[in-house]
Amino acid sequence: MARRPEHSAPPEIFYNDDEAKKYSTNSRIIEIQVEMAERALELLALPDDDETRLILDIGCGSGLSGSVLEDSDHMWIGIDIAKAMLDIAQEREVGGDVVLGDMGEGMPFRPGTFDGAISISALQWLCNADKSYHNPHKRLLKFFTTLYSCLTRTARAVFQFYPENSDQVDMVTSQAMKAGFYGGLVVDYPNSARAKKYYLVLMTGGAAELPKALGSAEDERRVNYIKKRDACRDARGKAPKKSRDWILAKKERRRRQGLETRPDTKYTARKRSGRF
Repeated sequence: MARRPEHSAPPEIFYNDDEAKKYSTNSRIIEIQVEMAERALELLALPDDDETRLILDIGCGSGLSGSVLEDSDHMWIGIDIAKAMLDIAQEREVGGDVVLGDMGEGMPFRPGTFDGAISISALQWLCNADKSYHNPHKRLLKFFTTLYSCLTRTARAVFQFYPENSDQVDMVTSQAMKAGFYGGLVVDYPNSARAKKYYLVLMTGGAAELPKALGSAEDERRVNYIKKRDACRDARGKAPKKSRDWILAKKERRRRQGLETRPDTKYTARKRSGRF
């Protein structure tokens, strides 16, 4: 069995330049990350009113999950402890702002800043004591307490993570509840060794029914059908993704949001050698 990354080294060391580049260019990794980010965004259950929300991406890495938020017309800010990952995010010219920070030391944002938060493959790193002064229980509580503060009182936070055992699940969920959150675990495809995914769905506005997990063969066929149908419907009349027209429309949307955007030139959307 492959060694778990969090057992190899602290995240800021494990994700060095080589590992960050591999993570951000491997087509299979990108596909999985995007699928999990799409599911996390679905579990956020944002109101379907076409309004742009500000989302926090925790453990944002090179911005793969942030791109999913952008494609849904949301603004986002990402935080990650691995500088090599954030360097690639900036090279990719992601649409969100990125911050270097350790989630175990708390979220450095003002109260009520975000309308929601997602996190892909990051939460399990807090279950380890990478330094002699690290206490996983205290770091988790610090993280969840400060996260609760920087969310609005109707927001959700959704974490896709890889717990090592049931004790880790209990530790994570208990610290989240101590911080004031409601919610629980949603396990998609629990009977599949490869497709099984854990999502911790946390709510700030009081107890509510947890979303239904994906699982049965019937569910899987239905989800795949709906995804393909919606993709075809959404593509009608729209420029292909990553085309010049698509990028120009995306940049114009950023300008309307008041975000810093590079000017349009004849080189816009032209593929450049060496770019990810």
